[in-house]
Amino acid sequence: MRIVLVGPPGAGKGTQAHLLAKTLSIPHISTGDLFRANISQGTPLGLEAKAYMDAGKLVPDEITIGMAKDRMTQPDAAKGFLLDGFPRNLGQAKALDEILADAGIALDGVLDLEVPEEEVVKRIAGRRLCRNNGSHVFHVDYNPPARDGVCDECGGELYQRTDDTEEAVRVRLEEYHSKTEPIIGYYADQGLLVAIPALGRVSEVTERAIEALRR
Repeated sequence: MRIVLVGPPGAGKGTQAHLLAKTLSIPHISTGDLFRANISQGTPLGLEAKAYMDAGKLVPDEITIGMAKDRMTQPDAAKGFLLDGFPRNLGQAKALDEILADAGIALDGVLDLEVPEEEVVKRIAGRRLCRNNGSHVFHVDYNPPARDGVCDECGGELYQRTDDTEEAVRVRLEEYHSKTEPIIGYYADQGLLVAIPALGRVSEVTERAIEALRR
């Protein structure tokens, strides 16, 4: 299957993408992984992206599209893939259509993880990370540490990332609404969009997504 996963920041796209890709035995292709891989491997696209990033500039769409195209042509993606974070805007969505059409294939579905905006703000603004180990993540409401501000795992200080504040989250949501949300209508017009309520336990959301794909 060839699937695109969309949804606002804080909807759980990364978690669901990993679980769905594993269940469907297809590679999970995320924009973040594409950038990290290309930059670490020193590919021409990676070097171009790094130059923009080092200058504090946005990486042009054509570079992101090129990375995604290269990844989708790898042998492990021959029977399908799950795209997470790409396409991020209407231009990228149209470019993806062209890439797939040139390869004689098409998307099977686009899963839209739906979460109320205030829940998104609560999820992200309540997140706290350990300064010693960034993989130790807590939440002031959903997964609080035993001691306020102290990591249960290693005793490190817990902190809030600057882009996790409520003000920063609302700015990210505005960007999502203006740049990414238009692709939802684009795919709905093609009959590809399936809305997935993303509230509840992680396993419940995964089950909803799998059932939607079966239908």
